[in-house]
Amino acid sequence: MTTAPKEPNTSARGRTSRTGAARQKAKVRVTKRTREDGDNPGTGHWRVYFLEHLIETSNITASALYAKTVPSRAYRTRKQDPKFAAQWDAALTEGYKNLEMDLLAYLRNPNPERKIDVASAIRLLTLHRQARAQTIAQDEDCSEQEALDALDAMLEDMRRRAAANTALLAAEGDPGEAGE
Repeated sequence: MTTAPKEPNTSARGRTSRTGAARQKAKVRVTKRTREDGDNPGTGHWRVYFLEHLIETSNITASALYAKTVPSRAYRTRKQDPKFAAQWDAALTEGYKNLEMDLLAYLRNPNPERKIDVASAIRLLTLHRQARAQTIAQDEDCSEQEALDALDAMLEDMRRRAAANTALLAAEGDPGEAGE
């Protein structure tokens, strides 16, 4: 008596792993403490963590992992919720402003302990500037050049404020030195 070979285990979608075991969809693990605190990614609280980390990193994938969710959920929520989309854009804009200020500070006073790839940072800021100009041009029904000019004016204003802050800090440090 011969036996027929066993068919591999299949999931509801008919997918199997190499060993024949049914594949399972990856799940985001949430600790019990987090669930009890009401910070379950199933609620809206993940958005707060996502946006905070997005400001710090400007990295969607890293921010999603930090918020204990998956990037596709963040993108889907952005598409479905205009308020969240506006918060997302504001967080990215803030993150890029922070990057520019960090880059300016590094260029003014290079710290050998902190390594920054200046060329990559400038490329990233340039790409973001162009993408932002296109978005502004579409939203405000103006030419891309007008949007670029508006962004240049905004960046120049940021540079002037940073220089004024640096001068103010330097001036505050001088009276203590003058007393010597």
